[in-house]
Amino acid sequence: MTWFRAITSVARVAGRRVPCQGRPYVSRAAVFPLQNREFHATVCKPKAQAAPVPRPVSLSRLSDSFLDGTSSVYLEELQRAWEADPESVDESWDNFFRNFVGQAATSPGISGQTIQESMQLLLLVRAYQVNGHMKAKLDPLGLEERQIPEDLNPELYGFTEADLDREFFLGVWRMSGFLSENRPVQKLRSILARLEQAYCGSIGYEYMHIADRKKCNWLRERIETPIQTEYNRERRKVMLDRLIWSTQFENFLATKWTTAKRFGLEGCETLIPGMKEMFDRSADLGVENIVIGMPHRGRLNVLGNVVRKPLRQIFSEFSGGTKPSDEVGLYTGTGDVKYHLGTSYDRPTRGGKRIHLSLVANPSHLEAVDPVVIGKTRAKQYYSNDEDRTKNVAILLHGDGSFAGQGVVYETLHLSALPNYTTGGTIHIVVNNQVAFTTDPRSGRSSQYCTDVAKALDAPIFHVNGDDLEAVVHVCELAAEWRQTFHSDVVVDIVCYRRFGHNEIDEPSFTQPKMYQVIRNHPSALEIYKSNILKSGQLSQEEIDAIQKKVNTILNEEFEASKDYVPQRRDWLSAYWTGFKSPEQLSRIRNTGVKPEILKNVGKAITTLPENFKPHKAVKRIYDQRAQMIETGEGIDWALGEALAFATLLVEGNHVRLSGQDVERGTFSHRHSVLHDQATGEQYCPLDHIMINQNEEMFTVSNSSLSEFGVLGFELGYSMENPNSLVLWEAQFGDFANGAQVIFDQFLSSGESKWLRQTGLVVLLPHGYDGQGPEHSSAKLERFLQMSDDNPFVIPEMESTLRKQIQECNWQVVNVTTPANYFHVLRRQIHRDFRKPLIVMSPKNLLRHKDCKSNLSEFDDVQGHPGFDKQGTRFKRLIKDRNDHSDHEPSIRRLVLCSGKVYYELDELRQGSSIGDVAICRVEQLCPFPYDLIQRELKRYPNAEIVWCQEEPMNMGAYSYIAPRLSTAMKALGRGNVDDINYVGRAPSAATATGFYSMHGKEQNELVTKALQPEPIVNPH
Repeated sequence: MTWFRAITSVARVAGRRVPCQGRPYVSRAAVFPLQNREFHATVCKPKAQAAPVPRPVSLSRLSDSFLDGTSSVYLEELQRAWEADPESVDESWDNFFRNFVGQAATSPGISGQTIQESMQLLLLVRAYQVNGHMKAKLDPLGLEERQIPEDLNPELYGFTEADLDREFFLGVWRMSGFLSENRPVQKLRSILARLEQAYCGSIGYEYMHIADRKKCNWLRERIETPIQTEYNRERRKVMLDRLIWSTQFENFLATKWTTAKRFGLEGCETLIPGMKEMFDRSADLGVENIVIGMPHRGRLNVLGNVVRKPLRQIFSEFSGGTKPSDEVGLYTGTGDVKYHLGTSYDRPTRGGKRIHLSLVANPSHLEAVDPVVIGKTRAKQYYSNDEDRTKNVAILLHGDGSFAGQGVVYETLHLSALPNYTTGGTIHIVVNNQVAFTTDPRSGRSSQYCTDVAKALDAPIFHVNGDDLEAVVHVCELAAEWRQTFHSDVVVDIVCYRRFGHNEIDEPSFTQPKMYQVIRNHPSALEIYKSNILKSGQLSQEEIDAIQKKVNTILNEEFEASKDYVPQRRDWLSAYWTGFKSPEQLSRIRNTGVKPEILKNVGKAITTLPENFKPHKAVKRIYDQRAQMIETGEGIDWALGEALAFATLLVEGNHVRLSGQDVERGTFSHRHSVLHDQATGEQYCPLDHIMINQNEEMFTVSNSSLSEFGVLGFELGYSMENPNSLVLWEAQFGDFANGAQVIFDQFLSSGESKWLRQTGLVVLLPHGYDGQGPEHSSAKLERFLQMSDDNPFVIPEMESTLRKQIQECNWQVVNVTTPANYFHVLRRQIHRDFRKPLIVMSPKNLLRHKDCKSNLSEFDDVQGHPGFDKQGTRFKRLIKDRNDHSDHEPSIRRLVLCSGKVYYELDELRQGSSIGDVAICRVEQLCPFPYDLIQRELKRYPNAEIVWCQEEPMNMGAYSYIAPRLSTAMKALGRGNVDDINYVGRAPSAATATGFYSMHGKEQNELVTKALQPEPIVNPH
């Protein structure tokens, strides 16, 4: 074995492409200032240079810890400084030099040994720890030509081939791994062999970017082992069995459905045994639930072989599938393609335990499911009292292109250590095909590895050759151990290939001809492992054939059974959801009022602060005012109405969670749910103290990271776990919600229809035109209404005892104008037998508007109080005119229908101008449309001109949604059609609002005046 010839010959490869960059990869020592320390990064240079010439180094550099040294010049200067004054260097360096000096006198057999040589050798060891992965054999196709960093060349440190069999003094260090062994004297040849074995085999370890020495030592103990991990016969047989299942499953699908898209796992079949071994090890370490998120590639294999979805059901779906058999209350939705579907299963492990697996359904939008999985995992931890976060784990699978390219990956990673979002670490597995759809890595990312984004979290990254089954299994088990030990993220990067195109009918040679020429002749991972295991003599050919025969027999039996397979009722409700209704089952409408004494009690609790707590004087004044509101029962404002909704739900035993940017105080400084002691900085949340011994997480309000996509996805996942929780996400401004448009489009609006998964998530989107410009005015109400699936030309059953309108709609969109109605719409989310997403156009200036107040009597359930009608106290889908009009008012000349804060401006002008022949009704629930209440008002005002008034431009807001539905209601009463609906609002516009405050005021005044003008309103048609 000639180390120097091998290394230098590879180092001479000049100008060759690094797969990720498309340009030569060069290495030199670079120094970057980092918090008064010297941070050393390594970069390659095209060819070796002469050894550095010692030169003076400033004394300010001589205090660094031993592990930070990477320069021979630096070490020489440290040595000189220590010889002059031992106290001038860091304690670790002092120990280092004392070690050498003390040992030198007792080791006469080390001829010519110098401290300098030993220090250089230690730097070589460190170089392997830092950059050994660059020399690892990761590419199963052998196409990757990487230059080996120069600092892995022993010649750089002054060693020659003649030194290979010399003994060198290394010492025994207070660290783990190679340098901790009680072998202070070793030959250079054995040192290099150990380093090559540990860092340059089928696994490339990246962990030296982690600042925590304890974590690095933990990894070194498992990497720098004297001998490689060896599996016994039984373990190898199990791994082989799992690899055969993975491989033959794909082969079977390819044989039976040659032209079907299935996004197979060919080229990375070792993923399946790797995942299974990871789950087995996790179960041994105390994990009880695993939530999995993954893209379409390999999903069917994971469904069938890991999560154990019945094979006959998968095969039936390939053959076209059938809807589940008819039965009462069955809801089938639209369905989705087979490689998007999820499932769950209680899986037995190799160690005799059981572990619950949940594979979350997801769209084709890569990585969009990541935060959803994390949120669902966090919810599982809450409901199972998993305070240590050791029983419930999230595992995310990624593609190489999407892991590097999709921003939501970074958003999700950065939730990992936030107190109210952490799940105690996520295991990431990258199926690294070394090509995206058709894009080479050099065009798809700027970094060396697709996993470099994870270094921002100090996550260890294990790169592994996907053809080496035992290496894949080893790092999967190691990842499970890391997660359970350190409760932080870890990445497994399986470097593999894609045997076919992006899908099976795609032609990959159009864009990667050389790669696919190699792939066509490349043996599968199964063929490689069978060959290795036969050579080892641990299994015979007959035993291998028996396993393959067994798998083929089962696959064929399941295929025959699939021909007669009839899906049963879909198990779309987990244990927590038992008894909840599907859209086809009638759910009784419930009252949402609360007993007056409960309102008084919780009202007192949420307005009382500890005696010695010193809040900001302005906040103290707000809480004093709230206490007065509760005492008098008058003037309840928006923030107090919300707090009462939260508090009453908590008293009833429900979990409440509010999350988003700045939600603790509120963007508009209105909520103040978390108070800060001005003297001590101590925090106090009144809603955490509603009940004696209240679980501190039962009410959670948390400022989030500055993310929409990631955080909304997290809260969506959280809300899906248990229906007995009110989960809310609030945008800083509604305008910014479109940063999470994928979650709205692919999950929230359509998830129940595609995947039969309900959620009661509440989305609060501050919306309203008050002169703040085009990015602080509109939550794009029109988009949510456009995505609503109610038929504008059919009036559904509206009888209160038979009404299923909300159940049959995909979500609810409201624009609420009173604190009491907001209170009731939030409580309505919980007080019914089904769950629907709720989109709230929440107010801004109404938060402090003098007229936007409610009395406490509107919150209770006492008959005769203002909020009580013949059906009880509930959310009002439409609020009739504030004047006490009778059921028949033929003298009213105009009925103005509106929604949101524009009502208060209309009413103010009406009162100020003493206009008595115009009625104004507020449509509080826009979707689904309240046909019955609209028709009630149309009957009340038989001669009235019909006007829809809105602040938004005509091409935005609710107009396009309201017009056809209002027309349908009018036609049914013989009141005309869409041509008889008069529009009042801003003209069509590309921007949501003007940026000039004076122009805003002029537009607002004009539309309010026009809605109440004495002349008939001219139709825009």
